[in-house]
Amino acid sequence: MHSTLEFLVKHGYLVLLVWVFLEQAGLPMPSIPLLLAAGALGGLHRLNFGLALLLCMIASVAADTIWYQLGKKKGIRILHWLCRISLEPDSCVRRTEGLFEKQGAKSLLIAKFLPGLNTVATPLAGIFHMKFRRFLAFDALGAILWAGTYLGLGYIFSGQIELIAQESQQLGGGLMVLLVAALAFYVTYKFVARQKFLRELRISRISPMELKEKLDAGELLTIVDLRHSVDFEADPETIPGAFRMDASDLQQTSDRLPHDREVILYCT
Repeated sequence: MHSTLEFLVKHGYLVLLVWVFLEQAGLPMPSIPLLLAAGALGGLHRLNFGLALLLCMIASVAADTIWYQLGKKKGIRILHWLCRISLEPDSCVRRTEGLFEKQGAKSLLIAKFLPGLNTVATPLAGIFHMKFRRFLAFDALGAILWAGTYLGLGYIFSGQIELIAQESQQLGGGLMVLLVAALAFYVTYKFVARQKFLRELRISRISPMELKEKLDAGELLTIVDLRHSVDFEADPETIPGAFRMDASDLQQTSDRLPHDREVILYCT
């Protein structure tokens, strides 16, 4: 943190503008330490707090607008691509689509505080064809809330943050090793959990060819299309004879699923 403070003092507001833009554009460059440091410098009267907040908002909205336009032009494909490179690709699409569908523009107010949602909320706004003015208003407010929170924390605890910075400098490489180890543990945990989920899934999985053979043989099957409405609108074609149902309905007793035949479920 100490080196971060020195770096900010030397290079000033341009660092905030570029760094926040690159992080919101998708590069793995965490902005929170930088925002805390900038807030601390604001508390020490070495940076202008209001100008720092304005630059963070501009950088964030500029990057988010790019994702909004990509979502609007590329549609659901951009969301699938983003989820494929996430730590939880199997649940990413449905979770984010469901949250955005329920919260709408309000999700932009909290998206930057939630890992994962931050990346996909802005393209989702384009996918859902949210009006651009409405998107800008909510996204700008969300950016102000996000940047203002961490800048404000740095401002309030500026004295303590400087002490932490000094202690961190004394720890040197040991602190970095600890942080890297914690990150590696988290990624490993997610990877192992996903592999376990996939192994369990394969036990009861059926391939498209196997399903076609069953249909050609005239077997009595119930085929359920569990795709989210956004995915269905993007690709309305479905398996012959299938009917649509929301995945949440599977957790409840439903008379639509017969007990005298095999039930085939499929989604995105």
